[in-house]
Amino acid sequence: MEFGLAEEQTLLQDSVARFLTEQYPLDKVREYAAGDDDGSAVRQGLNALGIPALMIPEEHGGVGLGLLEAALIAEALGNGVAPAPYVAGVVMLPTALAANPELAEAWLPKIAAGEVSAGAAVSELTGARGDAGVNASGDRLNGKSMFVIDFDADLYLVGARDAGAPALYLVEADAQGLTAKAYPTVDATRKTGELHFNDTPATPVGCTAAQITAVLDYGRVILAADSLGAAQNMLDQAVDYAKQREQFNRVIASFQAVKHMCAEMAASLEPCRAMVWYAAHAADAGLDEARQYACHTKAHVSEVAQFVARTATEVHGGMGFTDLVGLHYWFKRIGANRQLLGSPERLRDEAARDANLMA
Repeated sequence: MEFGLAEEQTLLQDSVARFLTEQYPLDKVREYAAGDDDGSAVRQGLNALGIPALMIPEEHGGVGLGLLEAALIAEALGNGVAPAPYVAGVVMLPTALAANPELAEAWLPKIAAGEVSAGAAVSELTGARGDAGVNASGDRLNGKSMFVIDFDADLYLVGARDAGAPALYLVEADAQGLTAKAYPTVDATRKTGELHFNDTPATPVGCTAAQITAVLDYGRVILAADSLGAAQNMLDQAVDYAKQREQFNRVIASFQAVKHMCAEMAASLEPCRAMVWYAAHAADAGLDEARQYACHTKAHVSEVAQFVARTATEVHGGMGFTDLVGLHYWFKRIGANRQLLGSPERLRDEAARDANLMA
């Protein structure tokens, strides 16, 4: 059996990659990271391409595509280190609202049209922190959620504990008792912050435990795809640099040690593409092992991407640490993706428990 992309899927990914290359190059990313660009141009460009509507059903004004297509777009966004909100509003929120037709009717058309942006405050469902956590009582939330994905949004998907059980809620950004606090992280290409809830009104989504798990796993596949794209870009830059940089009157690409470094990066990264594609396909097809693939793919790709980021920087030598080359934008993005929605260690623990290998 041959597993490959359809022509339409390839064209979709290429259109996003071409837009980022032509309209939002690295200089624009630098301006965003420095606070001189609000990122509106890249968001408007993606809206024009119909990206917010990607996974939203057609009856709500969307395109109705699956997680595989969303992963292909995420790979292009990671390759271009695009400072654009994506995983929360395009993937996680539509997945969650599939459980609630009334909320889907109210919000998904606005998301599809690019009129409303969404963030995901679900970190406390993927890792306990002593000074954080959100508790629900009826339709009220109290507590703190940290490392909100796609922060500074109009609407938030919030993970909370209701009588000890995980639950998902929708909270509007202007809700009473909600305080948002932005803070800098290692990844300057995306906004991150925390939300404080003080008897804040919230709307229960009504997801089952299995549906909540699916929302998290969909996000994990997308983050893995983003890291895959970022690592591929770093590998490509390392190879191009090695072909140009000369030492002892020879390009360093002719040195066996450098050849080995580039070959090891390529050999480690290429299987990750098949992992990401199949993890997304397994979710779309509703396969029983979809959860296993999501956890293991995010864990493995995170570690391989980290290896590629480090090795590509070493190939550049001292230049790899400079802002002139800009490798650090991809390097830091890979580092942030590694921890969001669960570190490799936690994900392998979850996969083991799901397979009944641990109590």
